[in-house]
Amino acid sequence: MKGHGSVSAWCVDHPVATLLLTFALVLLGLIAFPRLPIAPLPEAEFPTIQVSAQLPGASPDTMASSVATPLEVQFSAIPGMTQMTSSSALGSSLLTLQFTLDKSIDTAAQEVQAAINTASGKLPSDMPNLPTWKKVNPADSPVLILSVSSNNMPGTELSDYVETLLARQISQIDGVGQINITGQQRPAIRVQASPDKLAAIGLTLADIRLAIQQSSLNLAKGALYGQNSVSTLSTNDQLFHPEEYGELIVSYKNSAPVQLRDVAKVINGSENAYVQAWSGDTPGVNLVISRQPGANIVETVDRIQSELPRLEAMLPASVEVSVLSDRTKTIRASLHEVEVTLLIAVLLVVAVMALFLRQWSATMIVSSVLGVSLIASFALMNVMGFSLNNLTLVAIVIAVGFVVDDAIVVVENIHRHLEAGLDKREAAIKGASEIGFTVVSISFSLVAAFIPLLFMGGVVGRLFKEFALTATSTILISVVVSLTLAPTLAALFMRAPTHHPHDKPGFGERLLAGYAKNLRRALAHQRLMLGIFVVTLGLAVAGYVFIPKGFFPVQDTGFVLGTSEAAADVSYPDMIAKHKALAEIVEADPAVQTFSHSVGVTGSNQTIANGRFWIALKDRGDRDVTASQFIDRIRPKLAKIPGIVLYLRAGQDINLSSGPSRSQYQYVLKSNDGPTLNTWTQRLTEKLRANPAFRDLSNDLQLGGSITHISIDRQAAARFGLTATDVDQALYDAFGQRQVNEFQTEINQYQVVLELDTQQRGKAESLNYFYLRSPLSGEMVPLSAVAKVDPPTVGPLSISHDGMFPAANLSFNLAPGVALGDAVIMLNQAKNEIGMPASIIGNFQGAAQAFQSSLASQPWLILAALVAVYIILGVLYESFVHPLTIISTLPSAGLGALIMLWLFGQDFSIMALIGLVLLIGIVKKNGILMIDFALEAQRVRGLPADEAIYEACVTRFRPIIMTTLAALLGAVPLMLGSGPGAELRQPLGIAVVGGLLVSQALTLFTTPVIYLYLEKFFHRPKPALGLATTH
Repeated sequence: MKGHGSVSAWCVDHPVATLLLTFALVLLGLIAFPRLPIAPLPEAEFPTIQVSAQLPGASPDTMASSVATPLEVQFSAIPGMTQMTSSSALGSSLLTLQFTLDKSIDTAAQEVQAAINTASGKLPSDMPNLPTWKKVNPADSPVLILSVSSNNMPGTELSDYVETLLARQISQIDGVGQINITGQQRPAIRVQASPDKLAAIGLTLADIRLAIQQSSLNLAKGALYGQNSVSTLSTNDQLFHPEEYGELIVSYKNSAPVQLRDVAKVINGSENAYVQAWSGDTPGVNLVISRQPGANIVETVDRIQSELPRLEAMLPASVEVSVLSDRTKTIRASLHEVEVTLLIAVLLVVAVMALFLRQWSATMIVSSVLGVSLIASFALMNVMGFSLNNLTLVAIVIAVGFVVDDAIVVVENIHRHLEAGLDKREAAIKGASEIGFTVVSISFSLVAAFIPLLFMGGVVGRLFKEFALTATSTILISVVVSLTLAPTLAALFMRAPTHHPHDKPGFGERLLAGYAKNLRRALAHQRLMLGIFVVTLGLAVAGYVFIPKGFFPVQDTGFVLGTSEAAADVSYPDMIAKHKALAEIVEADPAVQTFSHSVGVTGSNQTIANGRFWIALKDRGDRDVTASQFIDRIRPKLAKIPGIVLYLRAGQDINLSSGPSRSQYQYVLKSNDGPTLNTWTQRLTEKLRANPAFRDLSNDLQLGGSITHISIDRQAAARFGLTATDVDQALYDAFGQRQVNEFQTEINQYQVVLELDTQQRGKAESLNYFYLRSPLSGEMVPLSAVAKVDPPTVGPLSISHDGMFPAANLSFNLAPGVALGDAVIMLNQAKNEIGMPASIIGNFQGAAQAFQSSLASQPWLILAALVAVYIILGVLYESFVHPLTIISTLPSAGLGALIMLWLFGQDFSIMALIGLVLLIGIVKKNGILMIDFALEAQRVRGLPADEAIYEACVTRFRPIIMTTLAALLGAVPLMLGSGPGAELRQPLGIAVVGGLLVSQALTLFTTPVIYLYLEKFFHRPKPALGLATTH
């Protein structure tokens, strides 16, 4: 970029064109800004499909062996699947399939459906429906949870309104994806047969089932095609009401008809009698609403909220719809905090410019470059399909310092030439042209530091791709604007500074004089300075090795999730009573805004012994504790309720768990030997519970479920012509909530459920009072004649598989101050101390698994950033040596970042790692400013190395200080932030501020010494044509 042929010169000579093009750039940014979607974090699709299979009444073992296993065999052949887990409980199996990040979720869904179709021939023939699947994204939390309740409406009627009216209407709103209804009691007609009355008449439950199935149908009938018209045939073949079913004739006794109501109660009830949910203390259900991939969260929730008044008006007056959790509240608050942080950073940076430049015109030029670059970046974000989220806005906040760097270097050099007596035009052209290479070097090497972030794998890599590209695009825009707009405005508005002979030296002059004096001392003691550099490098490496490592900081989103666990054999009424006791404690806490809870088999909750809590906390300014502190405060109170434990965890924007979890982190054990796995899982659980670093530690074995075993006497059964199938079918009719028929209305389908009456179906003795019909003689055979009831035993409430192997899942939270990296080490040590056999394989899942992957790649990421910067600098300077001098500024930055993190009690998390990568890009700027000038002084003016580097340091001292302060002050608001989302931003700000403080104090003295040492030991290469700058 030489002389008057440079781009800067053209812009100075064509100010109108330059200003109009700049205005167009700003206009594009302003148009793009409102088009950007709003989200808490960048889009991170995690292709996952959940498959649900139902066989009411089937034991966990039956579901695992006859339903889950055939499906797993077929699913295992699907290409691109990374993980397959299943959980089988009474009457249900839930399978979760995760795929590689580059797998199309639509393709995966087609392959899953094909696998279900293939497996259907091996599934139990009496399954009411084939397994169903749905696409889920565990990395994305629900955007809205609505609680629907009523004080006087039956739960079945309320559930019907929610499903047929609310859920269906809301699902049609643009941007809405999956809707799950928790606590739902779907309406059904329940036929509760009396075994005594059936025996007296000579009927069996199979007779009742067959009569119901044959008496209510909905089949095709045809049409009458006449000469003049066509008439569709219709019959009253369907039954819709309990009264109609009660009138069914099921047999004849003494020539008199026996109706169904003579041997059974026929009532309106629910499809599953063992599920209940509450909003606070009012019965209700929850609507859990997720968005479609890529949908704007804020706009989607706003559309739902705008439709709610219309939908509520369609509901009965007794039904109340309330918002339990609105994710946009924390998103808006968090983004507002980042916007305030951005404003503070801009004001601080502008104030520093005014302090050093001491000229409003120069300050306003720098401010203009900053504003244009930031606004124009929105246009590129829109083109790249990015959103306004915590990470992209943090990238812009951090970029404030980078953008100002370019403008400062240009304006300061123009300012220096004005001081030397050149006119405004010549000063602008010469100042911009001769510094152009330096600006390009700084910016391109900074961009190089971001390149490794673009190649990070997994969900973490997807999250930070937008961060890296947003920062990179903003920096590149600033290069262009700094070399075009800045000299143009300087030629129009900057004036030569006026100095009076009696003026006292300003702050900058006094600072420069002090630095020059101390620099002479440093150059006179080169071995000491080299020793300081070596010690700094050693301390930085040691600090990285020993600092506690973490993943993402635990956020305070204002939402807390809970999973309750009671004794495995707890009864349904007892579980309800215990849950209500927990609810009273939750409701009494002053930090709680609203909450909902449920028990029974609903959604992902598969057993009666478990329940769910959803707790919405008050706004951050209206409560005195964070979400984590709330959990710590309420935990001892909840522990006082006997017979039940409530595990709580703070809801997170980054959720990497593939399924429901009791705590933040998960560890999975699996083996081909189930009993051995159970034994060692319990031992490891007890070992970890004794470690205070682990909180809320539990496993999902739940082995104490009561099992009533019935032994079939096959020989006795054979004498009556009966088989084990006949016995199983009779038991299923009596105790399985068997769905024996279905009827359809205009808006939905409903089930008819067969069972024993309520007084009989809970007693083992009832097994002795109902009968089977012998196919040989037609006589009624009591069940006791072919089977006997054994003493109760215990067994699992649920059975888990991971990769088709029996598995046990451990969940845990961490005590305050405990890093995830330390917890990983302690867990592995605990396994070794108890002597866990090698046949049991253990691995982390979810966030802990992602942490392990990122931890292994951290040194390579840092090394890749260093290599990328070295390559770019080597190409720019046509030298193998001088990039080493520039990179020598980095150890002090790393040490400063680690010290500051330690002082603030922060572990080395992913956000701190990103801060360290940023420092690699920021801190080497000092070296570039020095080395670029020193090389020019040596090559063009023939100065010796020591004089060249001294002059370079003194001449470039002011831009070095200003650019460092700009970057530092841009990060200070991130470090000191305390509003929503601050947990994510703080580690990055702390690392950057600490790194800049220490590096600035050391590199101003160590870098010149490193330069001189390398000059002594290596031959200087010849300058590349066109790259050396000239004065």
